[in-house]
Amino acid sequence: MKLSHEHHELQRSVKRWIDEQINPHVDEWEAAGIFPAHQVFKQMGDMGWLGLCKPIDNGGLGLDYSYGAVLAEALGHMQCGGVPMAIGVQTDMATPALAEHGSAELRAEFLTPAIQGEMVACLGVSEVGSGSDVASIKTTAKKDGDDYVINGGKMWTTNGTQADFCCLLANTSEGAPHRNKSLIIVPMNTPGVTASKPLKKMGMHSSDTAQLHFDQVRVPRRYLIGEEGMGFIYQMEQFQIERLWGAMNNVGMAQRAIDTTIAYTRERQVFGRAVLDNQAVHFKLAEFQAELECLRAVCWQAVERIVDGGDATYLATVAKLKAGRLMRTIADGCLQYWGGMGYVDESPISRIYRDGRLTSIGGGADEVMLQILCKSMGILPR
Repeated sequence: MKLSHEHHELQRSVKRWIDEQINPHVDEWEAAGIFPAHQVFKQMGDMGWLGLCKPIDNGGLGLDYSYGAVLAEALGHMQCGGVPMAIGVQTDMATPALAEHGSAELRAEFLTPAIQGEMVACLGVSEVGSGSDVASIKTTAKKDGDDYVINGGKMWTTNGTQADFCCLLANTSEGAPHRNKSLIIVPMNTPGVTASKPLKKMGMHSSDTAQLHFDQVRVPRRYLIGEEGMGFIYQMEQFQIERLWGAMNNVGMAQRAIDTTIAYTRERQVFGRAVLDNQAVHFKLAEFQAELECLRAVCWQAVERIVDGGDATYLATVAKLKAGRLMRTIADGCLQYWGGMGYVDESPISRIYRDGRLTSIGGGADEVMLQILCKSMGILPR
């Protein structure tokens, strides 16, 4: 897909903002285990970046998905994975169904402030024992007059301790597991909603990841997104965007791993010459770059499919699978050339190694991606 002058200007603007407003604070946020989401999101909202592809009626720019893809890749310029992931939840994981299927009233109440950066969103899908197996979730939302009464819990909730609202997947009937679920907006200040302290994780340290509990939480039935019973379908649509966002962001992160490793090995001297001067090193980095270009091409092919109004599930699945695996290969291979410094906690490549590992797990594990591909190939029944 050929990028326009506007695409490149967006990329340059985002990277300049990251250099000036984000990267100087990343080490502090990583140490604290959280970043100021409302502050960062407000800056992005003021620049229109949280609503690039969102409806104009809600303050978005109404652009096609290619602009969102440019943003996802450019965010890989941040010197951590946690802040970009939190932004991705806001733009491509917790709000696509709301933008596509939500009523005008619901979008005005929640999507508009999310686009403006005045509200932080989180996504409530995974549960203890129900991660990639979305159909097995246990959280319920039972009708009581004009309300839903919600009980259950969610796990691995990015932005969970700072969010203003949750896009929650819950069982709203006793029917078949793919037809009994609905997506419901739940304000996080509703009585009965509690969030744990941020979970301590291997990586993504600046992202606050919480476990949520819902105890007799009562929300108006008008907070339902779209049709009741269509939540599983809507969430699968959101997963398509989420997985492609993750792949695009990994392209940016992997490129940063290669670039920083080239810079470091050019300066690092071993046996009287730069590490980069060894053919084994620069050949391997060239191979990493070649493989990354292949991943980038698949990602943009998927983006083009979405822009053309097609179903990108297959290509987004391929991109997500290869992004997670290539990210691990590149991060591990580059870390080796840093020697002992690569094993130091605060080194750039060490952080990339830790943060990038999540891609093969979050948003559908590698094994789930392989199942989807097998079904598309006719190996497994649909």
